[in-house]
Parts: sequence; structure tokens; C-alpha cells
Amino acid sequence: MASLDPDTPRSCDCFISMPPASAIPAVIFAKNSDRPRDEVQEVVFVPAGTHTPGSRLQCTYIEVEQVCKTHAVILSRPSWLWGAEMGANEYGVCIGNEAVWTKEPVGEKEALLGMDLLRLALERSSSAQEAVQVITDLLEHYGQGGSCWEDPKMFCYHNTFLLADRTEAWVLETAGRLWAAQRIQEGVRNISNQLSIGSDISAEHPQLRSHAQAQGWWDGQGAFNFAQVFSLAQQPVRMEAAKARFQAGRELLQQHQAGSITAEVMMDILRNKESGICMDSGGFRTTGSMVSILPRDPAQPCIHFLTATPDPARSVFKPFVFGMGATQAPQVLSPTFGAQDPVRTLPRFQTQVDRQHTLYRGHQLALALMESEQERGKQLQQEQQKLEQEGLEAVQRLLTGEWTPHLQELSGLFQVFVERESQAYA
Repeated sequence: MASLDPDTPRSCDCFISMPPASAIPAVIFAKNSDRPRDEVQEVVFVPAGTHTPGSRLQCTYIEVEQVCKTHAVILSRPSWLWGAEMGANEYGVCIGNEAVWTKEPVGEKEALLGMDLLRLALERSSSAQEAVQVITDLLEHYGQGGSCWEDPKMFCYHNTFLLADRTEAWVLETAGRLWAAQRIQEGVRNISNQLSIGSDISAEHPQLRSHAQAQGWWDGQGAFNFAQVFSLAQQPVRMEAAKARFQAGRELLQQHQAGSITAEVMMDILRNKESGICMDSGGFRTTGSMVSILPRDPAQPCIHFLTATPDPARSVFKPFVFGMGATQAPQVLSPTFGAQDPVRTLPRFQTQVDRQHTLYRGHQLALALMESEQERGKQLQQEQQKLEQEGLEAVQRLLTGEWTPHLQELSGLFQVFVERESQAYA
């Protein structure tokens, strides 16, 4: 992977819709993961597990203490690391993270990546609020730090998170080990690579305000506005670009706020190129996307749509449902390299390996065809749209009770759509 300029504009965007903004009684979560354009993002299913008390868990760079029980998760992640950019667990908790830079210095010392914190929270929590607690506890104990891309040139950042479950959502924003969190119980919200929590703080690090006062960032008088106090006075280029994207994302959500937001609306927002939400510039692009439907009714299953391929405007959102018999779809799993992996050998990232999974390879050929042969490319896009529409209609029938599949059929839904997409590219 070629070295990239750290000042290059890059982005991630997370969105949430809750009743009364949602068209159905459900929380709808969405995220675009924008990363170096040649980075491969895989979709990984990890079953629930039990673990020996006192055992250790290897994350991307460091080990942490393992818990006795972990939940089943579906993850969309850069294939070189342990954590994830976005994902969900069997309890209907969804999390997406974003890079952020604040007045607190970022640490090059290896610790937990924000993506590690995201996966750990999914594996260990059964609600969005519990996930906030898991992340903040781990942050306090282990800290966050280390390079966040597969390149010899260090690139480090702190993290913000959007966390959701069937009943509510939380925004969690960090600055080193410090943090503030905001609870969202209705309407819409988005985050985009900048601090966005003002004075409406639902929970915070116990030393947040005293630290800000000691640093001379806040005089201790009047309302405490987290974003104003901790944001850099002069933003890097990459964060200035995020301001316009954040505003555009908020406007796109508000256009549909009167009880009309659906999974399809969220997919359209993630495909919006004019705003930069669907990104392809400066060596970065949207490398993976996810939309989740989290029904308020606990008798209804949560559905998670994942692309496992870059550029959602030319990808297929495929439905995944947790259930008995859910397994890994091999076509979206990248090859592994064991102890010889460049992330494992020291110094790190001195060599490159091919991490492309089967669906990614087919999709890359399809993208090339779309750009070189107009008629065949148009036909391929129509096939993509038809396949995605079939998935959306199947989910609609599932949620309305018109379709009552066997558990094995339901848990194999994602695999079926991955296979059909692969066949279209073949």
C-alpha cells in the first residue's frame, strides 16, 4: 500500500434514525467506512464463546484480559487488524467508529485501536449503554493508540462512536482517556470525524472538566461545551472537510425526518457522492458499508445489510440475520498469513501481502468492466440492483410476517446472497 499524506481529506460517516423519524417502529443504523482505497474490508462472523478465567486476548497490537463469555458478532473490518470499523452482535447492538483529533495529543505508543474497542464492546455488551461502559472502562485501563493503517508511516487518531440498540442510541466521543457521551432517544443523529457533543452531556469522564480547567481550555464558568473546549483551534485539512460532510449528512437525514426513513433511505445516503459521504478521492474511498434495522419488537429479528466491497453506489447490500446455524461466508473472508503477517513481524508493515477475498476480486473486475464497457457495465449494475431489491423485499416480508423461514434458512441468508453476487461477477 502506497504511503498517503496524513493531511489528505478522508472520512467516515455514521447515521441513526429512531421513531418518530423512522418509517417503521425500529432503530435504523448506517455507516460508511472510508479507508485507504486499496485496503480490503472483510465481513467476519464470530460465534459466541466461553473462555477460561484469567486468559488473555490478543487484539491488534496488545493483549487484554479476556472475559468468561463473549457474544456472537458480525464485523466489517480492515482485513489486517483484529478489531472492526462497524458491526453488530446477537443482542441487536450496533457500533460504528470515526477518527477524530482533539487538543489531547494522539499516542503513537501501541495500545487499543478504536476498532479494537468497537469489537470488544460488541462481544461484551447486550445494550448500547452497556457498550459505552465497556469502551470507557477499557479506555481507562489500556488507553488508545498505535497506527491505524497498514503502512510504515504512522497514522494515529482518537475515536468517536455511534452505538445503538433496539431502544436507544449513544454518541461517545473521546480525547485520549477522557470522554463524553450523549444519549439519543428519538429522531436522527449523525457523526463525521469531529467532536459534536456540546453541553447536552449524558455521561462523562470524572476528570473531564477539571482536566480542561487545568489545561486552561475552560475557565470553569458557565455551560461546559465539550466540542468547543476540546476541539483544536486550528483544524487539520482532513477535519475541515468533515464539517461540510457532517452538515450535508444532517440535512439528508432531516429531509426525510417526518416518519419516512427506511433502510433504503439510509442506503441512498451512504451512496451520496456529491456530499462526499460516498468517498473516492485523495487515495481514500468508501471500502465497506453497513445498514441495520433494529425493530422495537423483541420478537422480530434484527437485520444487518453489509456490502463487503468498496463503493456502495456500485455494491450490493446483503442481509445477515443472527440465528442457529449462522456461519462464516468464505467468499468474504480474506486469507491469513500467521506469524509472517506484516502486522505481526517487527518492525511492522515493512512488506505487503495480497488480502483480497473472493468477492472482492470479482467486484474489482466488475468495477473495471463498468468503467471500460458501458453496455456490459450497465447490465452488471442492473443485476446488482435486482439482487439487492430481492434482499430488501425478503426482509420486508420477514418483518411483516408474510415470510416465516426455518432458522437454518434465515441464518444462511447472507451466504445465499454472497454466492449469487459472486456468480454475477463470474
